[in-house]
Amino acid sequence: MKEILVIIPAFNEAHSIGRVIAEIPDIVSEIIVVNNNSTDNTAAIASAAGATVLLEERMGYGYACLKGINYAGKRSKTPHIIVFMDGDYSDFPEDLHKVIKPILAGEADFVIGARDKSLREKGSMTPQQVFGNWLATFLMKLLFKAKFTDLGPFRAIRYEQLIALEMEDKTYGWTVEMQLKVLRKKIAYTEVPVRYKKRIGISKVSGTIKGTIFAGIKILGWIFKYSLK
Repeated sequence: MKEILVIIPAFNEAHSIGRVIAEIPDIVSEIIVVNNNSTDNTAAIASAAGATVLLEERMGYGYACLKGINYAGKRSKTPHIIVFMDGDYSDFPEDLHKVIKPILAGEADFVIGARDKSLREKGSMTPQQVFGNWLATFLMKLLFKAKFTDLGPFRAIRYEQLIALEMEDKTYGWTVEMQLKVLRKKIAYTEVPVRYKKRIGISKVSGTIKGTIFAGIKILGWIFKYSLK
């Protein structure tokens, strides 16, 4: 049986994290929730729901993801696939089957769960998220001939390929860094359409002006950095 691990960065997701964990399919070997210095009961609820809980005190989505990857690399069994998912219940955990299917079938090594407009709940993405995704994927298409349509956080990647990417971003640029490095290293990738609903609680990124601006700067910074290489 393939070792499939799910990594969920979580900051103050006490109202949603238990529901996310409960709906992740049983084919997953281990669910890793990286508590990114939450001030609520996120860690306790995640642990009670059956997840392995790690603490990452340094604030940042990338920091949390790197913590989870480091843990995965120290397990007695080497993972086959790593799935990244948000802890806010905006994704449909059961769609994990769709996201990993191309990897299991040998058709791709990296899969984005693309938040297709026809499958998105109205209001689930803010106008700035929609525009930011369009701009980033348009630039990647223009500069790198990419076929991405989304920077969706629900994604899966073969473990060996993930390690080869040598991920480094600590905050908002994590998702676009991964996609740019996949393009640069010519890793086989694809997208599958997934459903998306309104998150529980307020987004720490798109829900604030500061988060939106910083995320935009990070994303564009990574794209232009790679365009100059």
